Amino acid sequence: MALEVAVKAAVGAPTVLGDCPFSQRVLLTLEEKNIPYSTHLINLSDKPKWYLEVNPAGKVPAVKFDAKWVSDSDVIVGILEEKYPQPSLITPPESAKVGSGIFDAFVNFLKSKDQNDGTEQKLLAELKNLDEHLKNHGPFVAGEKVTAVDLSLAPKLYHLVVALDHFKNWTIPQDLANVHNYTKLLFSRESFEKTKAAKEYVIAGWAPKVNA
Repeated sequence: MALEVAVKAAVGAPTVLGDCPFSQRVLLTLEEKNIPYSTHLINLSDKPKWYLEVNPAGKVPAVKFDAKWVSDSDVIVGILEEKYPQPSLITPPESAKVGSGIFDAFVNFLKSKDQNDGTEQKLLAELKNLDEHLKNHGPFVAGEKVTAVDLSLAPKLYHLVVALDHFKNWTIPQDLANVHNYTKLLFSRESFEKTKAAKEYVIAGWAPKVNA
């Protein structure tokens, strides 16, 4: 039986998959594990009544397990790994935190109005750490095969690439060759193609935060 999954609908297009990286992380996990699922697109600015009844916080992503809706992508991914152990996406503990500072650094740089506040340097430092790790352990974070940490990083890196190019005319430096190779590998996966938001919806999602 297909799992029911609630994910963000696109800003201004409620019938189209939206730009939530945490929603995409859950969809990627379902795709990589070949778990059948059906999606409910939730318009976050006008949440459906039925959804608030089953999930009063109204957060996405959420998955219905045994008649109960569970939100928080960390929790959901953990349950999926437990209930559907094959193929395993478990990341070895020593690699689990790789890249964990990138998303916050990206958001701070994206929203920054001051060129000299150090946010760009912080993001570059995080990306250099990832590049160094991939140089020694790649092509994926834990070696030859995709694991949960890659499926968490992939949507965040996609947002970084799309939003920084659009809003700041900024791209990941060419000398971070391992990061470039990594993003190319992730973004070309069938699971990623199938679950990513279109670029214009990523931009629409970030616009209010950038212009705040």
